[in-house]
Amino acid sequence: MRVLWFCIPAYGHTNPTIEVVRELTRRGHEVRYYSFEEFRDRIEGAGATFVACDDYLPALDAKAERRIRSVSTTEMSVKSFQTVANLDPVISADIARWHPDVVVSDSACFWGKLSAVKYGLPWVCSTTTFAFNEHSSKYMEQSAREIADMVLGLPRMNREARKLRQLGYPVKSALDIVRNKPDDNTIVYTSRAFQPCAETFNEARYRFVGPSVRDVPLRERGGRPLVYASLGTVINDHPDFYRTLITALRDEDVDLLISCGKGFDPAALGMLPANVQVKQFVDQMEVLARASLFVTHCGMNSASEGMWMAVPELLFPLTGEQRAVARRVSEVGAGTMLDKAAAKDPAKLREVVLHALSDDDLALGAARMREDFRSCAGPCGAADFIEQVAGAAG
Repeated sequence: MRVLWFCIPAYGHTNPTIEVVRELTRRGHEVRYYSFEEFRDRIEGAGATFVACDDYLPALDAKAERRIRSVSTTEMSVKSFQTVANLDPVISADIARWHPDVVVSDSACFWGKLSAVKYGLPWVCSTTTFAFNEHSSKYMEQSAREIADMVLGLPRMNREARKLRQLGYPVKSALDIVRNKPDDNTIVYTSRAFQPCAETFNEARYRFVGPSVRDVPLRERGGRPLVYASLGTVINDHPDFYRTLITALRDEDVDLLISCGKGFDPAALGMLPANVQVKQFVDQMEVLARASLFVTHCGMNSASEGMWMAVPELLFPLTGEQRAVARRVSEVGAGTMLDKAAAKDPAKLREVVLHALSDDDLALGAARMREDFRSCAGPCGAADFIEQVAGAAG
């Protein structure tokens, strides 16, 4: 079987796919993976042929870069549509030469989804967030700024969609390609128990395979607790929050490790207390294996990794999608929300962190979710589903 795989340049969307790709190549299938140089090593390490897309991304001026870093749906959609057009001759030639049996495309990767539809190929949607339909989308509590961005940006997005129709892509509107559809064959990297409104999704079309993560043995968590904080790889430039957290815990009998990402220089925080470390990158699964509390922005990948490792979570979402994840983590009892007032007040933040560290109910909720996730079909189940879709088409 020949699998043509597409993903956007984001760790949270790429990481869950790696073990599925590894399973497919282990079974003897060929995988060509369209991605970006930052991810080459892990994709090739899973046995796939890597195809670089970096040169086909549209140029970003300073304004566009700021809007993307603030998670502007309009800006990201416009740039994605432009990427479809830029990659069109490359993907068209590859499909004509290689004759893939099935396409797997990230739900946010327009050039993958649209190419499959344009050429009439069977395809599977790889969904690293929740699956969203008219029912589960109610979890997306978008801010006024996010709503305004979408509404005001629709004319601009639809202009780009019209350009794609001229290239033969069947795009009705910008929103039409963004949403999940009932009949799309879809892998969702979470469990049915964690998915909001799971009963509204077709069991034959939607396969909830659980988080696809690298497993790490749990470490002994007795003694001095470790508080681990990360705001992800996109919107992580929050020095005021880091300083508040450091001040809150500097005199406490806990260790604090902050992963701030490449967009922020830890040196900007000055001299750190003895119980605090700030690093741009860590091995998150290794850290979670010994952490007692995870302060997280609630990206789906991070929140899932925390629950996979049975770590209670302090939830600090920054976007509508992250607020949906945070709401669900709270509902299943594996985390507690951090309000904006506490995030700015060291005394309040200290109280919240210390309470979360001693909350037996949170620990039990996180342990329940670990067991639930581990009962899912995982990468093997995802590979089975991809084979099934390709086989049905053949």
